[in-house]
Amino acid sequence: MLTDIHTPEDLKELTPAELTSLSAEIRDFLVTAVTRTGGHLGPNLGVVELTIALHRVFDSPHDSLLWDTGHQAYVHKLLTGRQDFSLLRQRGGLSGYPSREESDHDIIENSHASTALSYADGIARARQIRGVRDRSVVAVVGDGALTGGMAWEALNNIAGASDRPVVIVVNDNSRSYSPTIGGLARHLSALRSRSPVEGTSPLDAPILFAQLGMQYIGPVDGHDIAAMEEALTTAQSLGAPVVVHCVTRKGYGYPLAESDDRDCFHAIGVIDSLTGRQLKASAPSWTSVLGDELVQIGAERPDVVAVTAAMLQPVGLQPFAEKFADRIIDVGIAEQHAATCAAGLAAAGLHPVVAMYATFLNRAFDQLLMDVALHRAGVTFVLDRAGITGDDGPSHNGMWDLSVLHVVPGLRIAAPRDGARLRELLREAVAVADAPTVVRFPKGAVAQDIAAVEHVDGVDIIGRFGSAQDLLLIAVGAMAETCVDAARRLAEQGIGVTVVDPRWVRPINPALLDLARTHRLVATVEDNLKVAGVGAAFAQAATDQGIEAPCLTFGIPTAFLTVASRSHLLDEMGLTSEGLVTRLRRHIADRLLVQ
Repeated sequence: MLTDIHTPEDLKELTPAELTSLSAEIRDFLVTAVTRTGGHLGPNLGVVELTIALHRVFDSPHDSLLWDTGHQAYVHKLLTGRQDFSLLRQRGGLSGYPSREESDHDIIENSHASTALSYADGIARARQIRGVRDRSVVAVVGDGALTGGMAWEALNNIAGASDRPVVIVVNDNSRSYSPTIGGLARHLSALRSRSPVEGTSPLDAPILFAQLGMQYIGPVDGHDIAAMEEALTTAQSLGAPVVVHCVTRKGYGYPLAESDDRDCFHAIGVIDSLTGRQLKASAPSWTSVLGDELVQIGAERPDVVAVTAAMLQPVGLQPFAEKFADRIIDVGIAEQHAATCAAGLAAAGLHPVVAMYATFLNRAFDQLLMDVALHRAGVTFVLDRAGITGDDGPSHNGMWDLSVLHVVPGLRIAAPRDGARLRELLREAVAVADAPTVVRFPKGAVAQDIAAVEHVDGVDIIGRFGSAQDLLLIAVGAMAETCVDAARRLAEQGIGVTVVDPRWVRPINPALLDLARTHRLVATVEDNLKVAGVGAAFAQAATDQGIEAPCLTFGIPTAFLTVASRSHLLDEMGLTSEGLVTRLRRHIADRLLVQ
């Protein structure tokens, strides 16, 4: 039946029995397809009936359907003509999030949580100003996304205009990755225990949304298509801001996901769909090394606490939480609060380690700058998935941090090249009590350890190739292995190369400048934007010191990268050993360094 669904219009003539069969078929499709490619399985299994009901009641794309966050939009893709999942989250295939390039049904491309309500408010305001009254605005928001402050800023605005309709569908499954926390979670739990409400919203009831001035419908069984259609139809007819509170189960209909206490198969790799067993062997990851070392530090230092923004498992803090339950703080999807809360923890004598994906630190920049750095607070930020991540698309690449953080006074940034250096640098970072520190590392398997052949005032020399001092190659973090391989190849062509790892990339170590003075050319290689990155900072410092050696910078162009694997994107940008050799050989020849 699914193959006969080409547009949402094809849903509207189906009988209840056919809708039930379609729901089962969609779940079978998702389990089969996503276990082959990896992706967000649990969230999408939980919204099958909800999505069908949305597309039967509303007229997409005439009506605007917004998803918060977008990883729960796989069913939406299936119902809007996108049923080839063979290359999901791969080059040439479907994005794991809504994508305007794929379909007019995808209005926004959000994969950072808590944003859809602000989009909805803006779209509704624009239509009111333009006199458009026949187009609904619907935002599907997970209960986890409601823990973000931006969602409440938007709710404050939406609730303030009773004549500007927005339909807010709260997809309440009690989880983001892990169970939703805080006072809101308790309130939603209390509402879930109520008997279903027949399309009414008594303002004297203890319902938070109603107290704000919005209509409230619910709780509704999110796996009952007829009940969802009735609730959504009522919501559409009210002509006012309304919350439809639907209760769903993450992983619904797939026993392996439903019984997974960790995260209900929130995001999986390639697995056996019958057993849930991983089919691709996983080497130790950067994240696992971080988690292990932090537990050891926690055992030695009772003042160290760990902070997460609803990502306990993904950023490696689960072992710390199991060992030190009273020293783990999950603030929900609230990176801004996490940063300033950490500043408060530091002010009261603790040393917080705030672990998050690098892309999400963008959301807390002001707090890091004004609440942490200005107060010279001893807070360590651990940035997982820094640099190119690839398969989750442009919003999840952590390629901005070195550039954005370059302007923060007093901030120190470490970029470990391997697991041993991650352990060392994490310990050095948490030893800093009078300034914020950052430790960044990429996604995936941790690199093989590369021993230093020499230490120079905090800088590791990790290779000398050839007898001449033609090129000083500065490898930033995980680019070290690539740079060492490139240096070997250049040496075979008669070019003398010294490869160094700064370890701490900010501030610029004077020892790097001293090394630059003894070489004829300098090149920096980083998994970050070229603009305002480590290379740009080094080049500026070298110019200020009157160093004559030219400095080449290799990094990521200022662009939103397409969906592809990390290795594919690095190759495309010439950030491989072969690509570096080609470009460096040309520059060296142009400068007549090699005859």
